[in-house]
Amino acid sequence: MAALKYAGMDDTDSEDELPPGWEERSTKDGWVYYANHDEMKTQWEHPKTGKKKRCAGDLPYGWEQETDDKGQIYYVDHINKRKTYFDPRQAFTVEDVQVKPKRFDGNTSALEILQGRDLSNKVILITGANSGIGFETARSFALHGAHVILACRNKTRSSKAVGLILQEWNKAHVEAMPLDLASLRSVREFAESFKAKKLPLHVLVCNAAVCSQPWRLTEDGLESTFQICHLGHFYLVQLLQDVLRRSAPARVLVLSSESHRFTDLVDSCGKVDLCLLSPPRRAYWSMLAYNRAKLCNILFSSELHRRLSPYGVSSNAVHPGNMMYTGIHRGWWLMTLLFTLARPFTKSLQQGAATTVYCAVAEELEGLGGMYFNNCFRCVPSAQAQDAAAALHLWELSEKLVRERSTAPQTL
Repeated sequence: MAALKYAGMDDTDSEDELPPGWEERSTKDGWVYYANHDEMKTQWEHPKTGKKKRCAGDLPYGWEQETDDKGQIYYVDHINKRKTYFDPRQAFTVEDVQVKPKRFDGNTSALEILQGRDLSNKVILITGANSGIGFETARSFALHGAHVILACRNKTRSSKAVGLILQEWNKAHVEAMPLDLASLRSVREFAESFKAKKLPLHVLVCNAAVCSQPWRLTEDGLESTFQICHLGHFYLVQLLQDVLRRSAPARVLVLSSESHRFTDLVDSCGKVDLCLLSPPRRAYWSMLAYNRAKLCNILFSSELHRRLSPYGVSSNAVHPGNMMYTGIHRGWWLMTLLFTLARPFTKSLQQGAATTVYCAVAEELEGLGGMYFNNCFRCVPSAQAQDAAAALHLWELSEKLVRERSTAPQTL
């Protein structure tokens, strides 16, 4: 009661109500303090309860902390285009206790996972980020301060994607760079251009993929689905591995799919047959080629983690979710029709990007890898995807293909 009498409000209905002349403020790092304008003094303890408090969590999505010419902190609400000197987190202050981490699931959006996070010290590279899940992943990271690079084949679409993000937040640090995964030459040129920027690389998202494509060979003489979904990314990681190691702790996320379970890629000896990965026209079926490529993604991610984890680089494979309307099916009219009919029942692209975003920023996953995630949870992949011998054989086969078909191969 001494605190109540000192405040002169021992008969108030609310113990959290401040006495006349007092104001609640917060520091830059979220600690709450109290200013007494009558006596011109400040203190950490609440004038009535004597408790210390801090703001719960980080700033809400869309808010940013700034400092004016006098050194005072103010807050900008970019969504509603307003500013205030009142910390919006003060509406949700808590006593000085540890806040438990949130749990996320298949209904969580990428922006919800990143709410309040400051990624301004991160450089993130995303392949195939001009549309679909890749774009939502890039957008989510960019709106939270990360330097995001969209590595895309189509310059017009990637430039438009950059423009859309900048329209949403003109301070976003986002740029596009040309990358065609169907060309090992293009992959090499991209890596050289990226290294010339002298940037670190904290997160590499191998997102680009094609599905339901008619049979065609790339300029390197390989079936296009296999090269775009797997080999192009394999070569990209090889060329950027030194940057990833210098940027440690760093993470690689490889987008796979539950369709990896429906394939016969690995034989009883754990060998991977190139004729299955890059079949001739007469033996090609587009969905089977996609399934095999998605199995390659998990095997590649597992072996990559085994090789680079001692250097502070972790790798995980992620499944963005079932029943999601994206442009990946545009190569086959029947698949497009089926997805169009199912669209009212599909997940949003923001929800599809959530698992990738979670695996990229979750503190509890720091240094952990060689795993497969779906709906922000670790899942058990197929038995073939867990075959260490198959992962090693695929790695060696991929190295051999790169060495034979590229003029400047590198190995891990």
